[in-house]
Amino acid sequence: MGLFSFLKRAGKKITNNEPAEAKVVETAENAKITAMKAEIQRLGIPVSGLNVELAEQVVITGQTATNADREKIILALGNCDGVGCVDDRITVTNPEPEAKFYTVQSGDTLSKISKSVYGDPMKYNTIFEANKPMLEHPDKIYPGQVLRIPA
Repeated sequence: MGLFSFLKRAGKKITNNEPAEAKVVETAENAKITAMKAEIQRLGIPVSGLNVELAEQVVITGQTATNADREKIILALGNCDGVGCVDDRITVTNPEPEAKFYTVQSGDTLSKISKSVYGDPMKYNTIFEANKPMLEHPDKIYPGQVLRIPA
């Protein structure tokens, strides 16, 4: 549990709302929260009692079985456009060692990251698998995106 920082304008666009007035801002925030919950559901990451609050940061609560699922929820929401910080308050029923997080730099590939982290560029699939379903293809990463790097 804790705070995780992300690049606010480097993420996946999951809503089209860019409101101009205060009333519309509240409606847009509700739409964004609904879209964020739908994104977790679309990705099929198991969690019960998921609650998402949007303020200066996204606050997430709930319960999941593994740290891997908890980390995927943090990354799925943190890698959304407009999110600068995720306050993780999810509890894990079967904790295991946590993965490290890595922010993709310009020119990075999963092979390059794998070589840097594991000393072997051919272990890129380990990183790819650890970031499914958020990553749909090993070549579809972008600067500013945060990835899970398993031990």
